[in-house]
Amino acid sequence: MADIADNAGEIIERHLAHSLARHQLPVTVAGAMEIDCEECGTEIPKARRQAAPWATTCIDCQSIREARGRHVR
Repeated sequence: MADIADNAGEIIERHLAHSLARHQLPVTVAGAMEIDCEECGTEIPKARRQAAPWATTCIDCQSIREARGRHVR
């Protein structure tokens, strides 16, 4: 029978795995970086992709997200 420490450890491991999976860089099947905004579908400018390779939205859509308070996917 598992004790409280074992249960806590399992919860922490699941939370960490989920967090890491959410924050991986977006990669296509071919291995190239995603270049289209996940909100509007337009191409994310090269300068933005270089400055923030983890970005999944264009600057306009990211501004709207931040204005709405939606910082997470």
